[in-house]
Amino acid sequence: MRIAIAMDGNQVSGHFGHCEGYAIFDVEDSIIYRRDDLPSPGHEPGRLPVFLAEHNVDLIIAGGMGPKAIALFQQNGIDVLLGVSGNVDYIAQDYIAGRLSPGASTCHHGEGEECGGH
Repeated sequence: MRIAIAMDGNQVSGHFGHCEGYAIFDVEDSIIYRRDDLPSPGHEPGRLPVFLAEHNVDLIIAGGMGPKAIALFQQNGIDVLLGVSGNVDYIAQDYIAGRLSPGASTCHHGEGEECGGH
């Protein structure tokens, strides 16, 4: 499994489309065997779901994203987990251990506006 966590510094980004990059964790048998940091290619509508699919990501974890972005990730075979905050390394470990409790998306725009990745 390949997990991407949207990050700013070493913290989960509240807005995946405007994050600095992605901490990519390769997981096998519930063990992280590699972490790579992937810089964001920039916020361009529809690009990020395809970009992460090209990097074989199975799951993205972030603080928030809008419904259109969620749908695009799902169309690219990537599951989405939102409402998460904290240190990316701890979040990855908590997810693998089944201790991660997602919450509501931290991305809130007015009606008709979208949040990153659309």
